[in-house]
Amino acid sequence: MTHLSNPTYFFTARAAQRGSDVFVREIHALRQAMRQTRNKHPFDIAEIVVLGDVIHTLWDLPAGDTDFAIRWRMLKTLFSRSVEKGVWQRRFWEHEIRDPADLEAHRRMIWVAPVQAGLVKRPEDWPHSSVHRAMSLGQYNTSGARQASQARMPMHRLSVAAQLRAVS
Repeated sequence: MTHLSNPTYFFTARAAQRGSDVFVREIHALRQAMRQTRNKHPFDIAEIVVLGDVIHTLWDLPAGDTDFAIRWRMLKTLFSRSVEKGVWQRRFWEHEIRDPADLEAHRRMIWVAPVQAGLVKRPEDWPHSSVHRAMSLGQYNTSGARQASQARMPMHRLSVAAQLRAVS
């Protein structure tokens, strides 16, 4: 199994109440909680999409640091304190990214999540998504395909942050 230089994880975190719009309705509080968490326990957000009741994200943790649980605990606590208690499902789903193909598959899943949820017709129409950053970096075009120059770039053994720097 090939690992990237920094641990990179895909997460899905859900609201306790299915069908809720709490994450979008309280997007500013969510962003503030995320900033505070990142200041205390650094990590890079490689990709993210925030839907009403679910967040899908890719985090690039510092080298040698795999403690994502402390980050999620802090994020959930800070957000809950600012909006309402009991807003989160107790658990979240995590997956360690194994290689560049796995990374690309999870990026695409994040980008198309608003379309699959029936919220918009095109990923770029959803405002709470990192697809806009990917488009500005040339990693995503409106057909959803990676730019040819990016597809040929050797990406193995690079952290997500390094990959993003390499294409900017």
